[in-house]
Amino acid sequence: MPQPAPQPAPQQTEATTVPPATALPGPPRAETSARTDSGPLLANTLGDDAAWRAYRSRFITEQGRIVDTANGLISHSEGQGYGMLLAVAAGDRPTFERIWGWTRANLMVRSDELLAWRWAPDHRPAVSDMNNATDGDILVAWALTEAAEAWGEPSYRTAARRIAVEFGRKTILFKDPHGPVLLPAVSGFSARERADGPLINLSYWVFPAFQRLPIVAPEYDWASLIRSGVDFLRQSRFGPSSLPTEWISAKDSLRPADGFPPLFSYNAVRVPLYLAWAGVGRPEDYAPFKTLWGGIERERLPIVDTRDGQPVEWLSEPGYMAISAITACAADGTPFPEALRTVQDNQNYYPATLQLLSLIAARMRYPSCVKS
Repeated sequence: MPQPAPQPAPQQTEATTVPPATALPGPPRAETSARTDSGPLLANTLGDDAAWRAYRSRFITEQGRIVDTANGLISHSEGQGYGMLLAVAAGDRPTFERIWGWTRANLMVRSDELLAWRWAPDHRPAVSDMNNATDGDILVAWALTEAAEAWGEPSYRTAARRIAVEFGRKTILFKDPHGPVLLPAVSGFSARERADGPLINLSYWVFPAFQRLPIVAPEYDWASLIRSGVDFLRQSRFGPSSLPTEWISAKDSLRPADGFPPLFSYNAVRVPLYLAWAGVGRPEDYAPFKTLWGGIERERLPIVDTRDGQPVEWLSEPGYMAISAITACAADGTPFPEALRTVQDNQNYYPATLQLLSLIAARMRYPSCVKS
């Protein structure tokens, strides 16, 4: 998640009340035509799986806060969006409404329609940085879209549109010479703010969301954003491993951003998940990830220094391996390992989330990989 300079924020506590809706944009247009190529439905792809019940018990509070257990028990817009998506996939509307209610009450505290990115239980105010994180906004808008489709609730569709229209207006640079650029946040990453800007993070291109958001915001060219993300990936094969770094300068030709370690790391492991989930890209787009994860170290995933292609750290919790499983499934139809179809109880929030998302992606796009 981006960490720009803090800005003052209003006092926030773990509220259980939901603030009233604010001013809304107009209703979506051309809804029928927007649905033509909108991809498979998320709803009930997980069902009342034991893995979902364990996840809900471990990471979701009664108020609806998603707890990042490996990161100081904070919550963030990304996690709230993931939780909402998982609740729709599980067909669990009460939990969805709890998560959405907490998100509205505690993260929708900016002066616009976007979410503050971070909430810390040991800080007062709990929201100390009013910047957004665009991937969190995307995930929440997508989850609301899926919930509206699943449960026919107009308020979800309205909220999804409100968020999508706002981040489209403030964080997508449709006229960039490279093609549409997705800024990681409203503040801190543009060409005006950085000498090597604009900066991009390819893990913020949530490709399956862009296939569904035309339902609520058809005025944006989401397909062009998908194409630019794939093009950026093909231009970001850095070093001997041909892997993207977390943070990339898109000022001229793409290169690792200044001031950030040139690592393929925690964020970037999601890139092949989102590619596979959307069913986009060519086999060669998956090849560097498949090569990286197909060697002898199959019980853990490496964080790689792209300068020399060498591992600098290892992600050892089993949920991370689901990313390599969905990559192999998408690339060549390799069956999803049986051991990865259940989530172990002793994992932290992030690998457990990635595992469930990978399983859902396989069920939605590649059912032959998860046949019993």
